[in-house]
Amino acid sequence: MASMLLNSMRSCSVIQTKSKKTLARPGVKNIVLVEGVRTPFLLSGTMYVDLMPHDLARAALQGLLNRTGVPKDAVDYIIYGTVIQEVKTSNVAREAAMGAGFSDKIPAHTVTMACISSNQAMTSAVGLIAAGQCDAVVAGGVEFMSDVPIRHSRKMRKTMLSLNKAKTLGQKLSLIGSIRMAHLSPELPAVAEFSTAETMGHSADRLAAAFGVSRVEQDEFAVRSHSLAKKAQESGLLEDVISFKVPGRDIVSKDNGIRPSSMEQMAKLKPAFIKPHGTVTAANSSFLTDGASAVLIMSEEKALAMGYKPKAYLRDFVYVSQDPKDQLLLGPTYSTPKVLERAGLSMSDIDVFEFHEAFAGQIMANLKAMDSDWFAQTYMGRKSKVGTPSMDKFNLWGGSLSLGHPFGATGCRLVTTVAHRLKKEGGQYGLVAACAAGGQGHAMVIEAYPQ
Repeated sequence: MASMLLNSMRSCSVIQTKSKKTLARPGVKNIVLVEGVRTPFLLSGTMYVDLMPHDLARAALQGLLNRTGVPKDAVDYIIYGTVIQEVKTSNVAREAAMGAGFSDKIPAHTVTMACISSNQAMTSAVGLIAAGQCDAVVAGGVEFMSDVPIRHSRKMRKTMLSLNKAKTLGQKLSLIGSIRMAHLSPELPAVAEFSTAETMGHSADRLAAAFGVSRVEQDEFAVRSHSLAKKAQESGLLEDVISFKVPGRDIVSKDNGIRPSSMEQMAKLKPAFIKPHGTVTAANSSFLTDGASAVLIMSEEKALAMGYKPKAYLRDFVYVSQDPKDQLLLGPTYSTPKVLERAGLSMSDIDVFEFHEAFAGQIMANLKAMDSDWFAQTYMGRKSKVGTPSMDKFNLWGGSLSLGHPFGATGCRLVTTVAHRLKKEGGQYGLVAACAAGGQGHAMVIEAYPQ
């Protein structure tokens, strides 16, 4: 595996592929990605710290408007994904859309599906267009980890609600007098499964152990991700990133979590979850990130009529779900073969792979599961293994480990990156795959638009 990773870092030149048959189907509407943008993804607690989620979502929407010049009244619907919702703007899609200057006549709704929330926003847009309900939909996602809701304890909440309903002074004083120190303990949010009470980091640690992914392999993968992201950033390949003037602060124009390191430095970090023998560390995991993304999706007919040159066709997609205890993070393993079968493609047909990297151990465990006949036969009901992506086609511009992972926004980044890479590398088919909390997953096949 180490040699595979090393070779892939040396093989980031343009990939020449043979012309392949298009996935267009008679009688099926072609749906296209016209453009995709995102705010810079920043480490939580840095430049965005004083904002709110809808501020970032609004910035992404305004960036999309500026990039495309699409008339605001030409958009039929707006959908946003998010995970940890700000209670003041529970429908962040609506608040951000109006803040960005869209008409209040355009419906907007917010979806949540953990780390594949903006994937769900995009495929919901595809569904609206395919059904003939809309011609142009904006989809996106936002996450703001610099400020998350922290609740009072349940006892305190019940007391406060009762206090609000109290009629007399005596009732109010009695309720106030019932408050104890234990009532004041806050409930802190955690990236953990409700059904198992296990954090995602613990799951990643167990998954890595189950598939024999060593600490060295995880650190090598993380070094690769950061190195490739740095190279892509310096080469101007991350063209989906828009500049954003943070109110009261400077203009932000690039991701700030890309930090190439050495294996020696990586080895110094202690396990973050299962101590002292775990292999998942802060350095080989994605970091808490603030950011937002937005894409413009249209029917091909509408896009061409408005004078746009689409970036890519959005073709087949699937969602999967499995046991959230032992298979929480194996979404790519289950979703990849299903979406390839729907599209009538094989692994060798795919020119560009973009898999979500929540943890190095998680993504490498998926690769090992995909390369296992035993796993395919025992858990997937398949006769033989799925097969693994070639590393010289895999996440060549970095991934969530290095670029950052705002939970609700990552899906749009993945899809836009595939479209840009297909154009840059001369490929025809790309595949996005991601895992999500709850044991869920998503995959989508994207086809390059003819040059």
